Amino acid sequence: MEIGTGLFTCQRRPDDDRSMEEVYDEMLTLGRAIDDSGLASAWVSEHHFAEDGYLSATMPTLGALAAETDEIELGTCIALAPLYDGVRLAEDAATVDLLSEGRLTLGLAIGSNPTEFEEFGVPREERVERMADTTDLLRAAWSDGPLDYDAEFHDVSPDVSVTPKPDGEIPVMYGGSAKPAVRRAARVADAWCAPSALSVEGVRKRVEDIRSVRADEDIGGEFDVYVLQHGFVGDSKEDAWEKMKEGYFYIQRRYAEIFSGEEVEELDDERKRELKEQAIFGTPEQVIDQLEEYREALGDDVHFVFRTYHPGIGTDRMVECVERLGEEVVPHFE
Repeated sequence: MEIGTGLFTCQRRPDDDRSMEEVYDEMLTLGRAIDDSGLASAWVSEHHFAEDGYLSATMPTLGALAAETDEIELGTCIALAPLYDGVRLAEDAATVDLLSEGRLTLGLAIGSNPTEFEEFGVPREERVERMADTTDLLRAAWSDGPLDYDAEFHDVSPDVSVTPKPDGEIPVMYGGSAKPAVRRAARVADAWCAPSALSVEGVRKRVEDIRSVRADEDIGGEFDVYVLQHGFVGDSKEDAWEKMKEGYFYIQRRYAEIFSGEEVEELDDERKRELKEQAIFGTPEQVIDQLEEYREALGDDVHFVFRTYHPGIGTDRMVECVERLGEEVVPHFE
């Protein structure tokens, strides 16, 4: 089982007096630590128009991480496909893939925040169709020769050749937990990412469904499973929780606002209990025990994205967590 980390959101909490330049420098510091620690991957996330500066430019950010790292897989978890011009995304992703020497995985999702769709001038009711069209356009653009694809939502000639071309295929990963989203991933994507809200059993059932769909419809080729969950490594369970909880609760409150489009002043006590129960934290041994539940349910062929980036909790604290993951947790799964 491979273990990566992220998701870099570069949010600056209201109680954080750093500049945005310092927040982004923190991300690059963590990227180097991830690469040096022997973890498998680092991931960025995407949202727009957020007061706290939530990361919006995924491709430039991954280009910067590509320059700072040598080995790790780099990816979006998740890029909001309907909000992109498909040709420009194809160009930018191919460029990042070349800069990283083939280390890019492009995670896509349909998005949900009403404000983002409104401000980008994209009808929200077209988001499923737009993501499908973008995926087909990306693959056509990355293939040898001219585009040879008549895009539904992108006014581009099928005779044009989109450049640069990546050196090989860029894996496309889909997110989402609803049955239509999961089955869409099974049929169209190269991988699926399980969101953090799902239990181990919830992930297992969806992976079983994916494998069933691909077998029933005779869909060949490799298909990868990524699992996303928040957590932290510390000297004890209480130590790990105290180090992560303020950043964890902050980002969950912001997600509640992003997904609903409405202001959320504070998470209630019941929601906080749910979030604590769902996270994975503790000593390296305790974290290993919890990760073993996923391996037992899904097998060795899974990539676990351990979300240790929690805004505003301190760079040194997160670097130490990354290093302990690499030194004391990863070897158990090799």
